[in-house]
Amino acid sequence: MNNINIPPVVKNLLIINGIMLFASWILGDVVTKHLAVFYFDSPFFEVWQPITYMFMHGGIAHLFFNMFGLFMFGGVLEQRWGQKKFINFYLITGLGALALQWGVQAFEVYQITGSVFNDLNVVGANPDLRAIYISPMVGASGAIFGVLTAFAVLYPNVELMLMFIPFPVKAKYFIPIYIVIELFLGVARIPGDSIAHFAHLGGALIGFILVKLWKDKDRFYDYYE
Repeated sequence: MNNINIPPVVKNLLIINGIMLFASWILGDVVTKHLAVFYFDSPFFEVWQPITYMFMHGGIAHLFFNMFGLFMFGGVLEQRWGQKKFINFYLITGLGALALQWGVQAFEVYQITGSVFNDLNVVGANPDLRAIYISPMVGASGAIFGVLTAFAVLYPNVELMLMFIPFPVKAKYFIPIYIVIELFLGVARIPGDSIAHFAHLGGALIGFILVKLWKDKDRFYDYYE
């Protein structure tokens, strides 16, 4: 039986994300407090959090689905672009995801207070404002949405077999539909939904822009084209 050949960057990302989830189980909230990312005006915000939040996850299901997407589609992109370009893409889309999420939060804070910067005492006076300031965001979902978007742009006609859909769907149809669903969920604000949908959209948007800038038509050396 042949061994599964996982490119080095994807392999290391899978390992690091797994280790970080294990560390959060062992050490508890102290890991989340320092490595998850908070709103930029929150007293809990630290300068390294925009990077470290990408390696944190809220549970085994959250980790599994993100890493499954990375495993399925990230390796193809790494083989096409090379290690350096792929890790740059991954990190930039993760930062883009956070930028859009922060932008939405800043707009919400401004609507409540008239400013995107506020004293913590003011935060305590409003539950919605307090939730923005004290709620951390974790996960590689923004970067994974960037990966999915890049795959759909570069390999639009690849047929994907998906759970709950008994027939193959081409990437160029599945990914846009998935993004539209995320946009709807982000705007709808369904009660009890704590997922950062706008972060997903941010990752997809930056991923689309980057792949359009980076696409080179002289390096077609895999079977997906």
